[in-house]
Amino acid sequence: MILEETIQKLLDLKLGTMAQALRETVEQSPGNQLSFEEKIGLIVDREWTERQNRRLARRRRDAKLRAPACLEDVSCDPGRGIDKATVRSLGTGKWIRAHHNVIAVGATGTGKTFIGAALADAACRQGFRALCFRVPRLLHDLAISRADGSYAQLLSKLAKVHVLVLDDFLIAPMSEAERRDLLEILEDRYDNSSTVITSQLPTKMWHAALSDPTLADAICDRVVHNSHVLSLKGPSKRKQKGMGG
Repeated sequence: MILEETIQKLLDLKLGTMAQALRETVEQSPGNQLSFEEKIGLIVDREWTERQNRRLARRRRDAKLRAPACLEDVSCDPGRGIDKATVRSLGTGKWIRAHHNVIAVGATGTGKTFIGAALADAACRQGFRALCFRVPRLLHDLAISRADGSYAQLLSKLAKVHVLVLDDFLIAPMSEAERRDLLEILEDRYDNSSTVITSQLPTKMWHAALSDPTLADAICDRVVHNSHVLSLKGPSKRKQKGMGG
């Protein structure tokens, strides 16, 4: 009776995993002898682990990852432009704590989007908030938000994210309004948080691709100079997969 009352109290406190662990501990065979401290430790660990897993699942969901990805699955090859030491370094999250950026450039299909998603996933696992956007979609959303009055709210949301992944940067020419929107985002994040940018264009071509010299200077200055740059090479992974290679 006391056990059931205790379990119900745990359920009322929204400690469902702990309640289940308590029941299982009590029902264990007599031969499985653990000390009182060990039993309490196991019960608390079950609840703690379950809560951590729920928080991680929520952070991953909020990050809007386009596909499952993790740094452990990144194909490391110095000839490809990324090696194990670099991946291990990025996996520590020191670049996030230092408010540095990561830029991944390379031809289509070289794995830029995967790396961006993997960095966002690694951030989520370390307790940071991440958010992934294709740049064309983000610029579209910003234009809509300006029209419906939620522009400031969206900018505030983007500024609060620890790691913002901007995929397919400069995949198409940008209008002046779009360049100014991008600058607003980067200005809010500069020295406060980290941004991951993927692009088919190498960084040395960004200035010309942005057209407006003044805005180009401002945008590049807030991103390039404190970034870890990954220059990806090699054949398209998509083509290899499609050919069964």
